[in-house]
Amino acid sequence: MEIFILAFFALGYLVLAGADIGVGMALPYLGRTPGERREAIAAIAPFFLGNEVWLVVTAGVLAGLFPELEGELLSGNYPLIVALLLSWVVRDTGLWLRGRLDGRLWQGWWDGAIVAGSWGLALSLGGLLGHVLLGMTGPLALLPVAALAALFGTHGLAFAALRLRGELRRRAGVLSGGAGEGRTYALTAAALMVVGVLAGLRLPLEPGTSGAVLGPAVLAMMPLMVAAQAWVWWTFRHRVTGPSYL
Repeated sequence: MEIFILAFFALGYLVLAGADIGVGMALPYLGRTPGERREAIAAIAPFFLGNEVWLVVTAGVLAGLFPELEGELLSGNYPLIVALLLSWVVRDTGLWLRGRLDGRLWQGWWDGAIVAGSWGLALSLGGLLGHVLLGMTGPLALLPVAALAALFGTHGLAFAALRLRGELRRRAGVLSGGAGEGRTYALTAAALMVVGVLAGLRLPLEPGTSGAVLGPAVLAMMPLMVAAQAWVWWTFRHRVTGPSYL
């Protein structure tokens, strides 16, 4: 039961938040002007906060149900964990602040923060998964990092193509073959799940002693999270028609 819970939230984060990360990575390509960049950001605006909940719950599940695994992951990967958290803060700060004032310099600065934070998230997650999955160190460890970053970027472009219109949709769909963004999104989502599962198979997944108490509580919460996610996706199922609150 505990392993299923961990896999559910970890894979959910990779697929859902992976789209947000990918859109941020591709922001300079998608938006050539401040207005276009703001419209591109509107594609992820209704989702990114909810998607981050999956990472928070994943961390909580690790701490509560797999304390030994949490210790092993943290002890050997402090630089990557710190880079991930800093990138998360920088990306979200950029998202919240870029639309608070007008001005090319202000918005350009925070657009840069969004891009840098998104790339930081992709690279640090790629480093974690590459280290766990392949155990690679040194220069060769950059290969899985680059591969996963490319996967995040492609996933984000497919999601943007599903959400945007006109010229922005055309740019986002450059890898999807016109109207094939739904197929591309499904393929990249499946690829991210495969990477996550393969990494999980290499982990020492030995649950702690608190599973009997925490496990049922988390299981009871899972339908609520799925229902909330489905409601958000249904509410914002239509394509973006203009800038959002960000």
